[in-house]
Amino acid sequence: MVEEQGGWYVVNIAQAKWSEHPLFGRRCILEHNTRFPQTGIGVAVLEPGKPACRYHRENAQEDFLVLSGECTLLVNGEERQLRAWDFVHCPPGVTHVFVGAGTGPCAILMIGHRPQGHALFYPESEAARRVGAEAPEPTPDPRVAYSDVPPRQEIPAPKWPLA
Repeated sequence: MVEEQGGWYVVNIAQAKWSEHPLFGRRCILEHNTRFPQTGIGVAVLEPGKPACRYHRENAQEDFLVLSGECTLLVNGEERQLRAWDFVHCPPGVTHVFVGAGTGPCAILMIGHRPQGHALFYPESEAARRVGAEAPEPTPDPRVAYSDVPPRQEIPAPKWPLA
């Protein structure tokens, strides 16, 4: 249930819109009826070995907080192991992707700035290729980066706490 008052609102994650992708896990976008103009915010839930998206960089700041579980961060060609309460700050130009790790699901809070002229780039990467996070070809176009996979499908919210 969403409680809305003059533009601001409260939504419980269990009532928010969720989607799932066979390769990129489950995702909740916390923007209720319209895309926020300045900031994107959501939660990704990754199973072990599954990436959140394609390995990419943006011309915008992004921040992430691991809420539960474990994951691997591929960042600028390096790998970092993360666990609950680890925070990751990516200034513009940092190439990254998160991959579920451990023995169960990993939940990550994702916050991204949306500047005017927002731009992305999906580079080649051996590490990203190994985990299924490399785009079919280097590109600045998300449609090309995801051209070889089906779209996300809307799903009911997962049961909490994650198991």
